[in-house]
Amino acid sequence: MTLTKPTVLLTGGAGYIGSHTFVALVAAGYHPVILDDFSNSHPAVLDRLQHLTSQHVSCERGDVTDTGFTAEILRRYRCVAAIHFAGFKAVGESVAQPLKYYRTNVGGLISLMQAMQTSACHCLVFSSSATVYGDPESIPVREQHPCSPESPYAHTKLVCEQILDAQRTANPAWRVGILRYFNPVGAHPSGLIGEDPHGIPNNLMPYVTQVAIGKRDRLQVFGNDYPTPDGTGVRDYLHVSDLAEGHVAAVRSLLTQGESFTVNLGTGQGTSVLEVVRAFERASGRAVPFEFAPRRSGDVARYFADVALAKNVLGWQATRNIDDMCSDSWRWQQHNPDGYSTKAPAGKINPASHQSRQQPAGAARPLSPVLP
Repeated sequence: MTLTKPTVLLTGGAGYIGSHTFVALVAAGYHPVILDDFSNSHPAVLDRLQHLTSQHVSCERGDVTDTGFTAEILRRYRCVAAIHFAGFKAVGESVAQPLKYYRTNVGGLISLMQAMQTSACHCLVFSSSATVYGDPESIPVREQHPCSPESPYAHTKLVCEQILDAQRTANPAWRVGILRYFNPVGAHPSGLIGEDPHGIPNNLMPYVTQVAIGKRDRLQVFGNDYPTPDGTGVRDYLHVSDLAEGHVAAVRSLLTQGESFTVNLGTGQGTSVLEVVRAFERASGRAVPFEFAPRRSGDVARYFADVALAKNVLGWQATRNIDDMCSDSWRWQQHNPDGYSTKAPAGKINPASHQSRQQPAGAARPLSPVLP
């Protein structure tokens, strides 16, 4: 296979953040290759990515925990770097099924690193999470803040970070970028790709969009007595396209500067739940009914990032605001009321346009879904 652009492996690349990163990588001059088992994503995203990028989509269907298969992909495409998204991400589920999370999230990273080691590919961007900080002692949260994860999911992210640090110390050839991002929301402005949660959404924005379109009666706002301006929780919401561009900036920095780093990705500003609701009402022109409910255990009043280091190290900063996030989320919801199961608008998609190679039956275990 002859490729003229630098090739980057995207594990979990068909998921929510991965698909937007695919688009951003293409725009930046890279050739992304998706590795995904589609246990928590939809194959329809591939044709939509082809439409958005006007190029064939290279996709390998399989499991990152199959080390041999992953290594073969890295060698065949001559990957210069990898971005690791694949893994489970539901906090509540991780509390109920911790072994599932440790086996997939930690085991998946180890498998990928072993495959990279045998393929002489030592440049890795790890998609971590701000949940590693736990309940912050100070706001905004800086990278030097003590890590105190409060769920098995968050702990798997911290364990993965520690594994990366240990490997980088053992082998200086490794270049590692760890991205601790806050609350990704929004969708591509085309309305062709976005967040497609299975069942009841765990996150605020998709729940708000489903209320606005009539799929759910009302939003439950957990807590209205926090020490914040309107009593509701404040979070650092980050447009998924900004987040995707942050991952591209991380790859570029590792390849050109060669220095490892750990940085926060966020806007550096907090937005309350009620401010999100009002912004979404402006964007959609529809009311979003809501009711207050008791606080949830483990929730904190305010949580947003100090993003100075990302600007200094990566030359990256978020450019989209909460109105952009809501407008793009609403466009995605309107065009795709049933997510990727919705038939794409006529003329928008060129079917069967991607390159996909299915690994042989029994070659890998379908264990690790993508990060949506």
